[in-house]
Amino acid sequence: MGGVTRVRIQSAEDIRHLGELDKKMWTVLSCPVNGLEISSESLKLMDLDGDGKLRVEEVIATANYLCAALKDAKTIFEQSDSLDIENIADESIKVIGERLAVSGKVSLADVDAAIAAVKVDEPVLPAAPYEADVIAAYKEKKAEYAAYFEQEKLQKLGLAVIPEDAPKPGMTEKKFAEMGDQISKWEAEVESEKLRVKSEEDAAKAEFMPLRKLLLIHRDFYRLLRNFVTLEDFYDRDAKTFASFEAGTLIIDQRACKLCMRVNDPAKHDAQAPLSGMYLIYCNCVNQKTGKSMAIVAAVTQGEVNNLSIGKNAVFYDNDGLDYDATVTKIIDNPISIRQAFWTPYRKFSKWIEEKINKSAAEKDAKAFGDLTAKADAAVADPKAETKPAFDIAKFAGIFAAIGMALGMIGAALVSVAEGMSGFKWWQYVLVFVCILLVISGPSMVMAWLKLRRRNLAPVLNANGWAVNADAIINVPFGRTLTEQVAFPLVKAPKIKGNLAAWKKWLIAISCIIVMIGIVCAVLYYLDFCFCCLRFH
Repeated sequence: MGGVTRVRIQSAEDIRHLGELDKKMWTVLSCPVNGLEISSESLKLMDLDGDGKLRVEEVIATANYLCAALKDAKTIFEQSDSLDIENIADESIKVIGERLAVSGKVSLADVDAAIAAVKVDEPVLPAAPYEADVIAAYKEKKAEYAAYFEQEKLQKLGLAVIPEDAPKPGMTEKKFAEMGDQISKWEAEVESEKLRVKSEEDAAKAEFMPLRKLLLIHRDFYRLLRNFVTLEDFYDRDAKTFASFEAGTLIIDQRACKLCMRVNDPAKHDAQAPLSGMYLIYCNCVNQKTGKSMAIVAAVTQGEVNNLSIGKNAVFYDNDGLDYDATVTKIIDNPISIRQAFWTPYRKFSKWIEEKINKSAAEKDAKAFGDLTAKADAAVADPKAETKPAFDIAKFAGIFAAIGMALGMIGAALVSVAEGMSGFKWWQYVLVFVCILLVISGPSMVMAWLKLRRRNLAPVLNANGWAVNADAIINVPFGRTLTEQVAFPLVKAPKIKGNLAAWKKWLIAISCIIVMIGIVCAVLYYLDFCFCCLRFH
């Protein structure tokens, strides 16, 4: 899969002997436990060292744990959050499961219900030494009174003076300190009682945690293997599952981009993502109802890119169906198809001409405005002054000579081309035209072909904190499955009053074709006449 031979995991024995698999054959060596489409709770249970990364050794340890806890490990392939009681090999876990089992099976929902039903005695809180409003007032004035008593001590030593209008506490410092001690002692007793009750509750719930861990890992472990040892979920587009790194679908410019991933570290993406060879668009996504937001990167593998630009709005749907307003923030430009690469030089050339024309027009407009304002300022300063530029005949003679020389060179080149092509047959003209197109578009198409063959998902995953150990090639046929283009159904257009009859449309079309042929013939005749004149000259 993906241009690389990968290990296929098909049986419980494969999982039992996972530790014997050479690490060089693993597609992934590590992945983050957060930001994936697998339960982060399950992944954290497998992350034995708690460093936020799941590595090969931890995956092997999880496989060994499951094989030891289950009598028949083949149920792992069902990816179910329920188990038959008789399939649990660990006796301590089995005893807990038997208490919760329904029809000989225990599920994650059963365990969660049992945990939610855990009840312990309410905490017995000691009586407060003062009324609630008095305690609140004490806490509010505590810092202020403490500062006053400190100033009072300094005043007795002659080191400070308390202003006459300064607010004075209604009690002595000793009484204030005793009040504070009583409140602090009461708060400590209350906190201790709450911690005792919380500890008893946690202990009661902890009884069910080994079973809950087994059910979570039993449900999610095989999916992890399909996204770790192999990338089977990604390459199996016929299945209804999606890869653990696929975050949803981006709808933009009449296409659905299925390969969308969260962006965890934009700086790493700047360095790694261009190496993928894919056309990537980065978006900021916000759900207005919930306030949830995320940054994503989507791969565009079909269609044109003329309408894709920074600032373009779109809609992103996550795997739960929640929609987000998406705005394009960055584009990494790479070929999408050979057809698109064919037209790329012409688009770039037309864009360059457009930019030059706009720049020239802006410069001329600015110059004309500057000249106009300068003349107006001069007229206001000296109404009698007249500025008439002197006619420099030598300057204009040089310009005319240069223009004549340029026209002569162009004419000579055209004559040479015309003489060389005068004896061509019709198919040779077609061949010349095709050759010209290949000279212009050929390099772009060759580069596109090379890049399309090397499109690789691994650099994008590496940018998201994965350690990918093998290429994840996205060839052209597979790439087409990652982006769906719009396909309108073929329907008969409704008849609208006032539409032209079919024969009138044909008459107009034929007339337009005749006029165009006449214009082409006229242009060719004119060019032939010009070539004859140049040849005679």
